[in-house]
Amino acid sequence: MTRPLDGVRAAILTLSDTVARGQGADASGDVIAEVLAGLGATIIRRDVLTDDRDAISARLIDYADRDGAALVLTTGGSGFAPRDVTPEATLAVVDRLAPGLVEAARVQTSTKAPLAMLSRAVAGVRGRTLIVNLPGNPKAAREWLDVLVPVLHHVVRLLKGDAQPWGQDHRFDVLPPR
Repeated sequence: MTRPLDGVRAAILTLSDTVARGQGADASGDVIAEVLAGLGATIIRRDVLTDDRDAISARLIDYADRDGAALVLTTGGSGFAPRDVTPEATLAVVDRLAPGLVEAARVQTSTKAPLAMLSRAVAGVRGRTLIVNLPGNPKAAREWLDVLVPVLHHVVRLLKGDAQPWGQDHRFDVLPPR
């Protein structure tokens, strides 16, 4: 059986001062890794950093340019707290924005969780790599992935340069079990 992200090289970056200091578990990173693995992605890197804008930007560049990740998902640091700088770090490294991805996730998840509208997450493309900021809360990260997964395969294939035939459904609606 073909899975939506079979063979896709992915990286996960958790941004949390607490987790980086070893004072908490990387629960949202675990959720993302579980979903990606269930979809067939190969997780080539998974790291935790403090909320440091320059360090975040540098790691995103490494994932895209050096490691050849097709998909990078960050978790954490996209809210209103003073040290939440993930969106700014992402904006500093992407070539093109992909606002529809995070807009759709914010709209669909805010019907169940009104605080979702407070997310400042962004998504964009660096070269041939899609970078998407996800919430730091594990439940919220999973809910955002529920929204995004059906189109990730299509986006990754387009960035890779694969032709997508017109008139065919490009969605994958099957998520790994919770």
